[in-house]
Amino acid sequence: MTVVSTMAAQIEPQLLDLVRSERTKALSRREWKFRLRGYGYGISDVGGSQILTRLPKGLPVGVLPKDFA
Repeated sequence: MTVVSTMAAQIEPQLLDLVRSERTKALSRREWKFRLRGYGYGISDVGGSQILTRLPKGLPVGVLPKDFA
């Protein structure tokens, strides 16, 4: 069983809107991750999925939808 399949937490709609908004503003994937760090969030790539995490400890929040890639 992978980390992604065991993670059942849903990301709150307001947080998902923030992540989506920052993705549209960023020119690259790297810039997007940098912008999210300013809000205290990070993105980890695990098993082909993107996991939204809370910084600084990297606690998982939930799996991002595929359209964020």
